Amino acid sequence: MVIKRVNTPLTDEVVQTLAAGDHVALSGKIYTVSDAAHKKLVQYLGYGRKLPVDLSNQVIYYAVATPTPPGRILGSAGPTTAERMDDYTPALLGQGVKGVIAKGYRKAEVLQAMRHHRAVYFGATCGIATLLSMYIKKVRLAAYPQLGAEAIYEYTAVDLPLVVNNDIHGGDLQREGRIAYAITQGN
Repeated sequence: MVIKRVNTPLTDEVVQTLAAGDHVALSGKIYTVSDAAHKKLVQYLGYGRKLPVDLSNQVIYYAVATPTPPGRILGSAGPTTAERMDDYTPALLGQGVKGVIAKGYRKAEVLQAMRHHRAVYFGATCGIATLLSMYIKKVRLAAYPQLGAEAIYEYTAVDLPLVVNNDIHGGDLQREGRIAYAITQGN
């Protein structure tokens, strides 16, 4: 298996090279953005206010802070279900977001917006949140401390293992997987 090493901030040139099914080791800064933070960011945009975090060419991770055990910099770092953020995602893509990390399916409108804004959807394996946290080397509160666990945090990741679920070329790993499964089941 070939693993592509990708660094943030992402560029259009890098996004262009990524294809659904690619295994990626992502390094650099990523921002956790949960349900409450998404809502707040989109409200800021609606009011014409500047966002508290520059999301240009950045990757956002649908995740929530968990209690930090002694001797660690964070608890688990598992992905949240992507579909819960679909109503907010196109607006943030319009602010220059180039990558999103989560689990699960995306609505057709979001996939279209990702192609239009040249962004990629990375899948993180769920069920291994504690293991994923080991790839996070630094954590910094970036915005909205009043949201507690749903505040925006800046993580510095080193070789975070991801898979490209959706690319800018229309590739859809989850759709392809469902088709392959249906064929093996004789459907």
